Amino acid sequence: MKGTLRARVAVGVAASGYALVVTACGAGAPGRAASQASTSPASAAAAAAPQVAVPASDRPFGAGCSAVPAAGVGSFSDMAQDPVVLAASRNPALASFVIAVQTASLGDSLNTLQGITVLAPVDTAFRAVPALQLHRLMADTAALTQVLTHHVIQGRLTPAQLVGTHTTLDNDTVTITASRAGFSVAAGQTLAGAKPASVICGNVQTANATVYLIDQVLKPPPS
Repeated sequence: MKGTLRARVAVGVAASGYALVVTACGAGAPGRAASQASTSPASAAAAAAPQVAVPASDRPFGAGCSAVPAAGVGSFSDMAQDPVVLAASRNPALASFVIAVQTASLGDSLNTLQGITVLAPVDTAFRAVPALQLHRLMADTAALTQVLTHHVIQGRLTPAQLVGTHTTLDNDTVTITASRAGFSVAAGQTLAGAKPASVICGNVQTANATVYLIDQVLKPPPS
């Protein structure tokens, strides 16, 4: 899959114009309270384990989702009608992600894939990457393609299925964990390496993908 996608990428890359203008959004989900003190040691340990409240409905979740228009162009209902990159291109909250995808010439590939999950970094995620490192990434088509396809998971994951180690379109893996703060990917799996990548607006539906907005750019594992 990695070779097929990279074969579609255009060789020329613009040297400037990498405006990153995504609206960042934040979210968190409290865990469930511990059970009564009269439990067995095993039960007490299970009750003390970090948990995340998985949304009961199929609607987008996360306080940051309020940045998305409630109706009309760019709204969740509007995005659900079109494939992922086309849908994201009409939503200002995903403008930076779309710029990166277009720079790598991956739009057609991602729009035609069926049943995928996209971990879409927002503006603060790109700003967390040192400027020189980001400039070099955007100018290196092969490296940018590897980074972007690392954000695409094979299979359309619901919130209940999100925790675990998943195969990506880059033919590697990404591990998502849950805590009282919500869903995240460890800091060591991000480009900046300073903090975990948290899901800040999740379960956003498009015609061919489920999207989870994250606040860090992920780093593919060493080859």
